[in-house]
Amino acid sequence: MLKIRLIPTLLWKQFGLVKGKSFKSDRRVGPYLPAIKVYNQRDVDELIFLDILGYENNHEIDYDMISNIGYNCFVPLTIGGGITKIDQVQKLLRNGADKISLNTSVYTNKNLISQIAKKNGTQCVVISIDVRKKNHKEWICYSHSGQFDTGIEVSEWAKEVEALGAGEILLTSIDNDGTMKGYDLNLIEKIANTVNIPLIASGGAGK
Repeated sequence: MLKIRLIPTLLWKQFGLVKGKSFKSDRRVGPYLPAIKVYNQRDVDELIFLDILGYENNHEIDYDMISNIGYNCFVPLTIGGGITKIDQVQKLLRNGADKISLNTSVYTNKNLISQIAKKNGTQCVVISIDVRKKNHKEWICYSHSGQFDTGIEVSEWAKEVEALGAGEILLTSIDNDGTMKGYDLNLIEKIANTVNIPLIASGGAGK
């Protein structure tokens, strides 16, 4: 029987965790430590922590916060948001991250994927791909927390990041995000048949 990995994603925005719908994340849900402790007790397989405003100019990664998260998280931890340089990656790994999630920055700096994979192994690199449905057969990648249409078709981007050294893909349907109506199974099947690396399905879980 296929072993299902349960990987919650925590979304950080400025001063707290948020939940949203279709990437409109205005509802605050509180601080991160209580959430992490709950997930520790529920024996999740991994945890993903994303700073959803990390793409903003002059953004500085809060390494003290990451260190605190890493200290209190008892499962493999992926950190993302605002990562643009290899030295940031190394500092995050030293402060408790097990993997690094990249999204907006790699649309303009693809070499960062290969740099991280070469230095730390492909298992360290998780590429987050956020998509909106264009028609019943096509999905387009969005950057900047779903705000910017890159014009790139999802399967082409998935193949490219795999070739560059991505070890996993976190695939999120913006349309289904927060609806609790289920995953976009056509999207998931399309990318699962496109790449040979692990695929994390995100967006729409409800039961």
